[in-house]
Amino acid sequence: MPASRPRRFDLIAFDWDGTLFDSTQIIVRCIQQAVGDVGGAVPSDSDAAYVIGMGLMEALAHAAPDVPRERYAELGAHYRRHYMARQDDLSLFPGVLPMLAALRKRNHWLAVATGKSRRGLDDVLRSEQLHGVFDGSRTADETAGKPDPRMLHELMTEFGTEPRRTLMIGDTTHDLQMALNAGCPSVAVSYGAHDTHGFAALGPQVVVHSVAELHEWLLEHA
Repeated sequence: MPASRPRRFDLIAFDWDGTLFDSTQIIVRCIQQAVGDVGGAVPSDSDAAYVIGMGLMEALAHAAPDVPRERYAELGAHYRRHYMARQDDLSLFPGVLPMLAALRKRNHWLAVATGKSRRGLDDVLRSEQLHGVFDGSRTADETAGKPDPRMLHELMTEFGTEPRRTLMIGDTTHDLQMALNAGCPSVAVSYGAHDTHGFAALGPQVVVHSVAELHEWLLEHA
């Protein structure tokens, strides 16, 4: 347990892809390739980006409405194959590690709330640079996909925090809606998967346009 309480938020939960991890364009391409592999109508860049943050099967079903349900498992397998082939091209956004280190120094609990699978998240968290950075995490396949608030509810229960002292940070309307459904404040980042035009209606504290701007806002307001 932290020795002292943070100024405003005890728990800060981050989305992963498009918020901390620079993976949006590769995910879009992998979705498009997977849909094409099974003969579906390949979604546009914006339609493929829209589903980022959802659970995998829900995302692929939304991105490929003409693919029959009995082929969802095949669609998912093609997506995973394409993603695994390109995962070495993925990296954290510049500035993420110093930001997380500064937040830990201030005794915030840090968590990940992501549409990734548990296996996929654990694979990236095993890297030496991320060892011990996060205090907890939840994934869509072990809870419920966004915007269902179950991920945040479970994290708040785990750390004994209230909604008003829990901050969700994400790059999609799914993240912001999940925070709203859980009764938590949120921060939106504009450099990920979703266009910012849908953010205002979901009431984020702020929309930031870079990791540096996010870091500055958190140090000042979190």
